[in-house]
This record gives sequence, C-alpha cells and structure tokens, in this order.
Amino acid sequence: MALKSTIFKAELQLADLDRSHFADYSLTIARHPSENDQRMMIRLLAFAMFASESLAFGRGLSSEDEADLADIDLTGEIARWIDVGLPDERNIRRACGRARQVVVLAYGGRGAEIWWQQTAGKVDGQKNLQVYAVPPAESQALAALAERNMRLQCTIQDGVIWLGNEGTHVELTPQRLYSPAA
Repeated sequence: MALKSTIFKAELQLADLDRSHFADYSLTIARHPSENDQRMMIRLLAFAMFASESLAFGRGLSSEDEADLADIDLTGEIARWIDVGLPDERNIRRACGRARQVVVLAYGGRGAEIWWQQTAGKVDGQKNLQVYAVPPAESQALAALAERNMRLQCTIQDGVIWLGNEGTHVELTPQRLYSPAA
C-alpha cells in the first residue's frame, strides 16, 4: 500500500512591497511522503515570492513532468513554471520551452553549489529563466516554521523576505544565481 501525502494548511498574509502585491491566501499543501519539511516550506516560500491569484501548487514529487508551482493564464498557457530543488538541466530546458517564465529555487548548501556549477553552462542563454539559491541556515530556519496548521505573515521588500508566525520570524535573502539580465 502506497503512503499518502500529509496535508498542511497555511493562512498566508502577504505584503510584497517590491511588486505592490498585497493579499491573503488560504493554502492547502500536500507533502509527499518522501518530502521533508524543508522542501515543503521552500515551496511555500516560492509561492510567497511569486504569488498571484492563479498560482497553484503542482501534484508534487510524484509528477516529474509537472512544475512544483505553476501559474496558468486564462488562455491555458503556463505563464510561470516554478521548480524547487536541484532539477536536471534537461527538465529546465524543457520547462523553458513550455512556459513564458521559469524559476528555479535551489537549496541544499554545498550540494546546491555543486549542482549550479554543473548546470550553469548547460542552461546559459535561456532568456526566460531565473535561478535563485536559498542559503542553508535560512532554509533550515524556514523548515522550523512547519506545522500542520500555519498562520504566517510575509513581507517582501528590496529582495529581503520576512516570513513568520506569532512566535518566530525568519529573514530570507534568496541569492539570484541567474537571470537574463544578470
């Protein structure tokens, strides 16, 4: 018998001053049995960074040909494809061909550094790709916020993200590794 996903609920109050986007979101996040709190919370961070009314979580780790988060426009086209972790460069290039914008939010410390060294040259020239890295201490602190029912506040200003609950706040500064303008 296959293990089932664990359901997490998050009430997210978002104030993104960089994009002038202010909204409250009621999110349901299915954590795959092989996924840990850190990866799940990085997906939540990705949602906060690129939040919109049409941004939604994908089916997760069991669906390799699907984004972790996708923003589908009214015509059915993928406006934004977001992957979390260390995706294969072939998957990145395939996503770049399917979506107007592709974002990778990498984490994992030294493993992420090695992944980027091996991947950077293979994805160079992708005009619709952005790659960010979350430092290890920040991603671990973010994982500590994980609860089955979360009430989170998030403020984004000048590329700095403050995410927290009633008792704990985490300051995050994802490092931009790659973008067409970089």
